[in-house]
Amino acid sequence: MKAGESTQLQRVIGHFHGTILLFSIIIGAGIFIAPKGVLKYSSGNMGVCLSIWAACAIVSMMAAVSYAELGTTFPRSGAQYYFLKRSLGPIVAFFYLWINLFSTPAGIAARGLLLSGYIIQPFYPGCFVPEMPRKCLALAILWCLGILNARGVKDVAWFQTVSTVVKMTVLGFISITGIVLLVRGRKGNLARLEKAFDAEIPDASQIAEAFLQGLYAYSGWGVLVRVAGEIKHPSKNIPRCVVTALTFVALMYLLVNISYLAVLTPKEILSSDAVAVTWMDKVIPSMQWAISLGVSASIFSSLSCTIFSTSRLWYAASQEGQLPWILSTLNIHSCPVVATIQMLIFASIIVIPSDLILLINYVGFTEWIQLGIMMAGLLKLRLQEPNLARPYKVHLSFILGTMAMSLFLVLTPIIKSPKMHYVYVLLFIFSGLLFYLPFVHFNIGFTYSNKITCFLQLLLNVSPASDIDEYISTEGTLQKKSSEIATNKK
Repeated sequence: MKAGESTQLQRVIGHFHGTILLFSIIIGAGIFIAPKGVLKYSSGNMGVCLSIWAACAIVSMMAAVSYAELGTTFPRSGAQYYFLKRSLGPIVAFFYLWINLFSTPAGIAARGLLLSGYIIQPFYPGCFVPEMPRKCLALAILWCLGILNARGVKDVAWFQTVSTVVKMTVLGFISITGIVLLVRGRKGNLARLEKAFDAEIPDASQIAEAFLQGLYAYSGWGVLVRVAGEIKHPSKNIPRCVVTALTFVALMYLLVNISYLAVLTPKEILSSDAVAVTWMDKVIPSMQWAISLGVSASIFSSLSCTIFSTSRLWYAASQEGQLPWILSTLNIHSCPVVATIQMLIFASIIVIPSDLILLINYVGFTEWIQLGIMMAGLLKLRLQEPNLARPYKVHLSFILGTMAMSLFLVLTPIIKSPKMHYVYVLLFIFSGLLFYLPFVHFNIGFTYSNKITCFLQLLLNVSPASDIDEYISTEGTLQKKSSEIATNKK
């Protein structure tokens, strides 16, 4: 980067591209892998399974519109981190960051493995995909996405638009075909759905597990809050994009699941590692390659969007001093490339385990812990700063409802069906204190940290953002801090 050249995050995402980003991140791995998990924890009861998918849509919409208030009140990149630090204090913000440092790479690893499985599966018809080539391909995919993100937001937005068209085509085909089969009543499809509630009814802990699986398919609706500093007119566009995207996604997910259940038996779904491919094998076997290609494009774009948004969160935390300073530097394309690289290194390590359903439960469990903390902070800020400018203000019942759902999803599995991986998650969260106290609170540094930072700056050609000391107003325009304005007037 040339000396004296300034760089900062640019506001280039409007309503259209904001909605596309939501489609890209939400419609990804979830709709192709979660149906198996939801049906499994629904005890194979198709009626309960479809009801949970509908309930997940309502819960996601309620949580998303509540979450949107954060991005409109604090329209800056990494808004939820800044909001937590302001409302609940730096230690709670660090706990949120600590969870995100590992839960997001875990989700990326899970989707990378799923994507590589879909790509390789046609080369192993009727067989399980070998682990080694699947993991190697997953690593290659992740690092290719890192290169794409390093090119900046405009290239990412272009890629997301193209891939969204592809995934919508695939899901539209699955939905329409399922409806046609139901209308014609082929292979007893209609009769199977008429007896949807005849199977065993799951208990409360199983329902909570099923919700975690279903909500994973809707996860990602907070992406616009993470990149609020790059959205035009965030006070208007964030709520509009959320409502538009989630309404369409909810309808699409219900139709796709009805199509799955119309064509496949519960046993076939539970025994499949690639539900969409198994579905196509039943409907049009010769087109199995097309569904694999479409699903792969869908997951690929979701992964890209996750990497794009999470790097902004780590960028914001670095600006606030809770992560190494080098993570807040930008390249010539205004991308926090060092944060992107760190995320991909973590995800590459987590690719080693391959139990996708366990990874989904882990990610979903931690996400709802984070969301519960976020809603508590939102409620506290309402009481603590009632006169704070809020261009968009959600009804209080939505916040309380999201908090109640968070408590249900976090506490029910622990109380009703305690498992060691939940204990490990809680221990991991509180282990963040071991890092917070010495490295953040007491600011203990390493001897060679400055030399390492300088080396990375030169190697990656990055520099600090020129807007690091600026504040973003509620209308999305950059304004300098009042102290700097006063200084300039003297």
